[in-house]
Amino acid sequence: MALLKRISRSRPVQAALGRLLAGYLRLVERTNRFVMEPADIYDRVGPQMPVIVAMWHGQHFMVSFARRPQDRAAALVSRHGDGEFNAIALSHLGIRAIRGSGARGSKVREKGGAAAVRHLLRALKDGEMVVMTADVPKVSRICGEGIILLAKLSGRPVVPVAVVTSRRIDFNSWDHASIGLPFGRGAIVIGEPIHVAAEADPGAMEDARLAVERSLDAVHARAYALVGDRDPGAKPAEAPR
Repeated sequence: MALLKRISRSRPVQAALGRLLAGYLRLVERTNRFVMEPADIYDRVGPQMPVIVAMWHGQHFMVSFARRPQDRAAALVSRHGDGEFNAIALSHLGIRAIRGSGARGSKVREKGGAAAVRHLLRALKDGEMVVMTADVPKVSRICGEGIILLAKLSGRPVVPVAVVTSRRIDFNSWDHASIGLPFGRGAIVIGEPIHVAAEADPGAMEDARLAVERSLDAVHARAYALVGDRDPGAKPAEAPR
């Protein structure tokens, strides 16, 4: 098993996997009939570029479909070994990878979070749209503070995005990961931009964090509804009081 793991994480194998994943995602994009909602979202978001695109963990495979060809983009990709072929796939899809991970407490430096924030800020300053997961590893569908801090430091708005297909594989994983299949219907739902003021205090940042979390839940619920399904990762409904 250790030998297979080393082989699977070798550079040639990771490069081949990255190319295969990128080619497969192009096939999914070309063979699904996508609807975008709201239809005029680019007219409203376009003037605010570059933005910070927020997504949930496990929903990242197809988020590149929401990018316009003219939008330069960089994405935060885990420094974990499995992140390498994701980074290679993104490069084939025209998205630059920034290596680092969300983390909490003392693990931020270990995971490369501090350096990643600097790189993300530089990307936004240079006019690149930034794509990142709002939740941190192993804490599914709960927005972390990292994306809110990035919005505060950069002055750029957070835009929640969901991309869903009617035909897909849903994995039984902590992040409810899914990947689309060809020859179906698709939905791209984009939320309204969420701004975080440079002078935001902890209370305002918490309000923004909750706003991003609620909006991500809402765009995913709507995207799944548009393809006639229910979000398998949706939070349980609260019991009436």
